[in-house]
Amino acid sequence: MPSTPSPGLADTVPATPPEPPAPKRRSMTAIAAVATLGGLTFGYDTGVIAGALPFMTKSPQAGGLGLTPVTEGLVTASLLLGAAAGAAFGGRLSDRYGRRHNILALAFLFVIGALATALAPNTEAMVVARAVLGIAVGAASTTVPVYLAEIAPAHARGRLVAVDQLMIVTGQLVAYSSNAALAATWGGDQTWRWMLALATIPSTLLYLGMLLMPETPRWYASKERFTEARRTLLRIRDADAGTEAGTDAVDAELDRMREVVEEEKRTARTGGGRSELAVPWVRRVFLIGLGLAVIQQITGINTIMYFAPTILQQTGLGSQAALTATIANGVVAVLASAFSLYLIGRVGRRPLLITGQLGIVASLIAIGVAFSFHAEPGTSASTLRSYLILACMLAFLVFQQAAVSPVTWVMLSEIFPIKIRGLGMGAAVLLLWLVNALVTFTFPILLAGVGGTTTFLVFAALNVLAAAAAARKIPETRNRSLEQIEEHFRTGSPGPAPAA
Repeated sequence: MPSTPSPGLADTVPATPPEPPAPKRRSMTAIAAVATLGGLTFGYDTGVIAGALPFMTKSPQAGGLGLTPVTEGLVTASLLLGAAAGAAFGGRLSDRYGRRHNILALAFLFVIGALATALAPNTEAMVVARAVLGIAVGAASTTVPVYLAEIAPAHARGRLVAVDQLMIVTGQLVAYSSNAALAATWGGDQTWRWMLALATIPSTLLYLGMLLMPETPRWYASKERFTEARRTLLRIRDADAGTEAGTDAVDAELDRMREVVEEEKRTARTGGGRSELAVPWVRRVFLIGLGLAVIQQITGINTIMYFAPTILQQTGLGSQAALTATIANGVVAVLASAFSLYLIGRVGRRPLLITGQLGIVASLIAIGVAFSFHAEPGTSASTLRSYLILACMLAFLVFQQAAVSPVTWVMLSEIFPIKIRGLGMGAAVLLLWLVNALVTFTFPILLAGVGGTTTFLVFAALNVLAAAAAARKIPETRNRSLEQIEEHFRTGSPGPAPAA
């Protein structure tokens, strides 16, 4: 039964066709490969600006937009402000109309936004176009992890959601590599427009792929559509598929969903949604989610991902050398994210997060100290300093992408109770994007005003505070089903211990 079309964002996409018939099975691998194209698109759209900015700062006569440090920050941050808006309503829409429906609508919006940025005639149009693209990025960042978490079995949930993080940094690597390739082989006045236009390719593939994917069984269960939830489970659970044992396992999983839904009906406050936050345990989970969002962004990760060429140029590297060196950031981010798929299934979420933060503090201090070394531009000492800072940035990315970022996105997708999962995820990611926008807007101004040493040491101090907060407040959720996590928060009982 097709979902009812949603107003607003959903009106921008053609009517969603019926889901494919139940007999067609969908493996977790196929579902993850398609859904995480949203992460790939998200990553490309956030990473491509790093290579486009040096061209956009040129005068209009030279093919650029004449950006100043302030408008450079505004153009970069406009996507993030749009993402905050997308996160604000994306989660609620996915709660109401379905995760799959939302992803289809967002894929369509990704294409529109990418084309608008590539064709922008001036700074004002670019800011608006980037904000529209940001709406798709923000709503996707709330919907895709929830889609993956709700469709995955408990033992695979951490790795499956972490794949989305891997695809985000893969998208950024693709952006860095294509930026450098376009700049080296063409380097014309309009190069930056082609950089931005390439984002339409993964967006189109995402839309076409999601047409074949199912809605999540937990969303169906939240709407008390248990027949459809069971049918979806039969399509996506591979173990003992088609046997009596497989059917019994599906029915047991469905029974646990039904019990949670019935319990929430008994304890729900009139009005649902935001009124649920009056319940103390729900409010506690909600605040933990907000804290995770702040921790993930206060590291300053996106200052490295968005402004790496700018940072390296300030140390004395030339424009093409800085673009090429930035590819190393993308490669290390992808390798670290791939390693996180191993770590997230074997190490607890909480110790992994805290270890990552401590490594980030050390890396930020090292970058700040390296900036304090003075060297004349164009000398071997200046080049050495540039590559020392690059090495420190790579160390930062290892801790961020192998630990902090995957833990953040996995936990945000799993800690919220089912009745407010979209609302909670939306609010947390809204705050994440707002902090991202604030950091991104102020970073080039700080870098130009007080220099790299002070800027990076300030971030190091903030992360000391964040690590202390995480050590006190963040719970452990590894290898528990979503229903067990919810029961743990509701009752305060430790519940089943995570498997080794």
